[in-house]
Amino acid sequence: MNLTPTPMQKRIDTLDIIRGFSLLGIFLVNMFAFSTPSPHIDLKTWFESPIDKQYHQWLDIFVQGSFYPLFSMLFGYGLAMQFTKATQLGDNFYKIGSKRLGVLFGIGVLHAFLIWWGDILMTYAFCGFFLLILLRLKPVWLLTIGGVLYGIVHGFLVVLMGLASLVEESTDFSDFVDITAIESAIAAYGSGSWTEAFMQRLADLQVQASPSMWIVALFTILPYMLLGAAASKWKLVERAKEKRVFWIALTVITLPVGVALKMLPYNLERNLFLDYVQVSFGGPILAIGYAGLIVLLCQIPKFTKILSPVAKAGRMSMTIYLMQSIIGTFIFYHYGLGLYGKIGVDTVTWLAVGIFVLQIVFAELWFLKFKQGPVEAVWKRLTYGKMLQKKEEISR
Repeated sequence: MNLTPTPMQKRIDTLDIIRGFSLLGIFLVNMFAFSTPSPHIDLKTWFESPIDKQYHQWLDIFVQGSFYPLFSMLFGYGLAMQFTKATQLGDNFYKIGSKRLGVLFGIGVLHAFLIWWGDILMTYAFCGFFLLILLRLKPVWLLTIGGVLYGIVHGFLVVLMGLASLVEESTDFSDFVDITAIESAIAAYGSGSWTEAFMQRLADLQVQASPSMWIVALFTILPYMLLGAAASKWKLVERAKEKRVFWIALTVITLPVGVALKMLPYNLERNLFLDYVQVSFGGPILAIGYAGLIVLLCQIPKFTKILSPVAKAGRMSMTIYLMQSIIGTFIFYHYGLGLYGKIGVDTVTWLAVGIFVLQIVFAELWFLKFKQGPVEAVWKRLTYGKMLQKKEEISR
């Protein structure tokens, strides 16, 4: 068996930089879930003060719904890279890939039950198994299947929402709010013990990890992964200089289109149709625009060097992600600092930025001595097991 983890010198800095910025975007959005009774509220109508509304609007337009698709695309890109490497070495990637995803799922389960209900690792692992089955296909087929899967559900729903909006021009979003669930979440997280927060987390997990959500993930997260896998097989990032015209055109188109779609609920009278277009189409289109912008900027050597600390955070993405959940719940939940619902969106936003800066410093210091993040090292050990041990013994 020749398959081993990707050596650090073979990593692609651009991918790590994109991954690092994705972690910041995801954290900014997750801060709402740490500090409010999400997923039981409508964030667009939850905040009352002008500054809270303004900050939320900008985050809703430029961050919300754009960074988890980007991170999903990166997940597909990385898995396809590993598959290509294994194929070139003549190894069977399916066995080690399945084990890798199984370990990831296990880490996600621990995260969801013990730390925070909004875990995304289980979903990535679940969709990753389906991606694994399709990785033998040519990139054009990966892209086609992803487009068809996404179009089947989201195309149908956007038409349905559009027809509903023609019948009823405006929507009363208070009809979709569960007051009992909101009060329960506020009591458990805002003033409850760890045990009470744990019981509420189980209740919230029934929403986050419901059977319907797993099905939805196959028509949302999996297509993003398939897009990333297709891009990986085409080596669009590795051949960025050669594909400069492509990247420029892609970025020039997707950035303004994505922003325009994300602004629809604010520029027009809000309804379900505009909200759905904003999230399901504006979000991923803007994500592609962000990826294109970073890829183009990374063609400037000084830019890549300046952002090398962000790349280091991207190299230990799982560690950073789990740290954010631990820090976020400690800050807001009653068994920690108890700031749940007590600070404004502006403070929460800059707090997230400040914490991420400290995480970048942590990553910079960590990689002075180690080659992988702590959680990544455990993930690697559990995945490769004896194979790594034998390699270490030979190197001695």
